[in-house]
Amino acid sequence: MTTGALCFVDIAVDPDEMNSPEMIRKKALKKAEMADGPDISFRIIRRSVDARSRMPGFILRVALGRVEPPGPLESPFHPRKPGDFRVVVVGAGPGGYFAALTLLEYGIRPIVLERGKDVTLRRKDLKQIYSQGRVHPHSNYCFGEGGAGTYSDGKLYTRSTRRGDVGRILKMFAAHGASPDILIDAHPHIGSNVLPRVVRGIRESIAGAGGEIRFNACVDDLVVQGGKITGVRVNGDEFIPGDAVILATGHSARDIYRMLAAKGLALEAKPFAMGARIEHPQEIIDRIFYHHSPRHPGLPPAAYRIACRVEGRGVYSFCMCPGGYVIPASTAPGELVLNGMSMSGRGGGFANAGLVVELRLEDIGDPEDPLSAMKYQERVEKAVFAAGDGVTQKAPAQTAGDFIQGRVSRNPGKTSYIPGIYTAPLHELLPPPVAGRLRSALSVFGKKFRGFDFPEATLMAVESRTSSPVRIVRVPETLMHPDVDGLFPCGEGAGYAGGIVSAAMDGESVARAVARKLGITGI
Repeated sequence: MTTGALCFVDIAVDPDEMNSPEMIRKKALKKAEMADGPDISFRIIRRSVDARSRMPGFILRVALGRVEPPGPLESPFHPRKPGDFRVVVVGAGPGGYFAALTLLEYGIRPIVLERGKDVTLRRKDLKQIYSQGRVHPHSNYCFGEGGAGTYSDGKLYTRSTRRGDVGRILKMFAAHGASPDILIDAHPHIGSNVLPRVVRGIRESIAGAGGEIRFNACVDDLVVQGGKITGVRVNGDEFIPGDAVILATGHSARDIYRMLAAKGLALEAKPFAMGARIEHPQEIIDRIFYHHSPRHPGLPPAAYRIACRVEGRGVYSFCMCPGGYVIPASTAPGELVLNGMSMSGRGGGFANAGLVVELRLEDIGDPEDPLSAMKYQERVEKAVFAAGDGVTQKAPAQTAGDFIQGRVSRNPGKTSYIPGIYTAPLHELLPPPVAGRLRSALSVFGKKFRGFDFPEATLMAVESRTSSPVRIVRVPETLMHPDVDGLFPCGEGAGYAGGIVSAAMDGESVARAVARKLGITGI
């Protein structure tokens, strides 16, 4: 992309200058102390918002020299014709789909089994959650083609840069329909209105290269003979054979965890975080983090990442959605779970984020029970649902000011949450290890970011699916489960990733491990 670059410089530009190539060029040449000339061109290779000063702007990393102009984006996907090996991939989220893409690059045929529906039909079930409070156990915001991220934002930022090639993951998304801006943005984001199209494109690439994708295919059991996996059973009785099985089921597949535990396979309880969703008018967040409101039209809606420690536990923001919406992310009837999402333009009037408390195994229950964290999570979600009308997905809510003071709100305020909210004492509904630390943290954040504990900011419960509460054990050298030859736990649901990009990278790593197991090398 930057062949012929003579140097790279970082420059600051204000929002008006972002639309002026001449000004960017001039600033970059000055910073590089380089004379202009007809052979000198430039290209922006990194862009981030800089909100540290009273006048927020952008920091650009610019390549100067004989830089090639952007051309048609070449896909990094280069499949081989599949041979005789068949590998079952359980789950069509980023872990499963990127595992399938990588298997095809080794000439291995993937059979992807997704318990939910394709990305288009999935929308009908999401609408029923809003209109009827009806949660389809196999098709919802967590289950279905594309996984939990498809209809809940599509953030592509990750800190797991050592786990794989982040650039390749981003290029794969861009080659399948995401904006090329994700290749340069410091915090890339696709948006829930664009990501379904991208997911369809990836599915078409898998199918076009010889892979198979089946929807409404719920895996009920693993078939193991002589300590080696030979396939899976689907929808009760159908046997699907495979030379290996990749388990990439996502962080909410509780039936899979229970099935593995019943078989006596090695699992571990895993710490996670729990709390509430906090929602402010976007203009409040702009004023706090951009230092004035209304924001400059050339700036995106302000975002934040905040954290502190309270009584030995971290309290932090999670999945922050500027210009976004709070959504119902329950995966079964009788429970209430919240998450956030935003469209590509992030044009909504509210900003929301999970505000969650780190939970350790000693906070949760029996450390000897590998499902103890999952059971704790499940109990809280059911209790929060039972506190409401027992029918809809209406969420209990409280203003931030009333939550801190420990009093029930008269009116919890306006919200983007379509099923609606009702006033409730979240300081009593949330578990004491969560509620107490959350109250203290809100006061800390309000002092550091004046107005964050805005009395009319709305807290809603419960934010509980921050990560998997179970880790499916695997051997680091082979990425294979120690008890079953040929079983490869993968991605966020197995406890080895935390988001779209890290799950995709783990999918690639596991697929390479499968290829090594099958004796296939080189791509």
